Amino acid sequence: MVEHGQHAEADRGPSADDMASIEREWPLIAAELDLLDAEILILSAVGGPSPMDWRRLRRAEQRVMRAAAALGDPVVSTRLAA
Repeated sequence: MVEHGQHAEADRGPSADDMASIEREWPLIAAELDLLDAEILILSAVGGPSPMDWRRLRRAEQRVMRAAAALGDPVVSTRLAA
């Protein structure tokens, strides 16, 4: 059962500390979204992915690794099978 005070806290939205954490992690979030876009393009490419699609994927993977390293986060590879 959720008490009244817990609803009020949830309704306020993220705290200043939460927002600071999101701001700090935003480069990694953006890089992961770019990687997801590159993966979707490869999976949906008519006639198969082009060399440019594969290059886009590799570059997106590198951006995720750099952003994660800057934060000190471990990187987990999600490489697609060729």
